[in-house]
Amino acid sequence: MSDLARGRHETAEERADRRWGELLQEVRVAQTGVQILFGFLLTVVFQPGFDELDDLGRDIYVVTVALGAATTGALIAPVSLHRLVTGRRLKPETVTWASRLTVLGLVLLLCTMVSAMLLILRVAVHGSGALWLVGGMLVWFVLCWFVLPLYARHSAARHHGTREP
Repeated sequence: MSDLARGRHETAEERADRRWGELLQEVRVAQTGVQILFGFLLTVVFQPGFDELDDLGRDIYVVTVALGAATTGALIAPVSLHRLVTGRRLKPETVTWASRLTVLGLVLLLCTMVSAMLLILRVAVHGSGALWLVGGMLVWFVLCWFVLPLYARHSAARHHGTREP
């Protein structure tokens, strides 16, 4: 059943405007957290204990900073995309690309969080305990951020007898 058949009467442009507003709210939440995390990551190298990290710890740190930068780029990209194509009558396409960049940003955020946790927990918890904790959190993030929303989407499509977009 389409949005129109379920009661939402909007043009393609109105739908794009609504979806853009919703996407901006979602991105604002993610951007704030990512920017704070990335800022903290950038200061780690200047902390006294950084010199005590082993080579693996330093490698994890470098990967984490690179992932944090990539995450920041992906989650800020919708703003740049919108600004550079505004007035070109590309709102539906802009929303689609911005949505894809946001999902990419969430995947990169997942990787950044796991990497940062691995860096921290390797120092805090010696032995394989760190890997178990990080693995557990990885599963939790995947369940919360991807499995549950995809399940809800699939379930709603089945319930309404529609194909998923």
